[in-house]
Amino acid sequence: MTVPTIDVTDLAALPAGSVLIDVREAGEYVEGHVPGARLIPLGDVVERVDEIPTDTTVYVICQMGGRSAKAAGFLLGQGIDAVNVAGGTGAWIAAGEPVVTGEAAG
Repeated sequence: MTVPTIDVTDLAALPAGSVLIDVREAGEYVEGHVPGARLIPLGDVVERVDEIPTDTTVYVICQMGGRSAKAAGFLLGQGIDAVNVAGGTGAWIAAGEPVVTGEAAG
């Protein structure tokens, strides 16, 4: 199965309210994440899949793109329209996009 992918430039251009799931660990998320990203660590995705919307495209991000590609592949298999963010949070930060730091919610 091929996982659809966008880059961080495309992610930054998405409309407000787009669903973004960050699959990194809580400590990574706290250090810096894309504004609006919801934390569901990769290890929790299977058991928390029912928390992920099925009526819209879901964008999945990690630090570099590997973990999010795995998560997006799983979500696609569940019938969820999932898209991997290539380059991940590292590329987002390198592109000078805004970052939120602080407590992990989710």
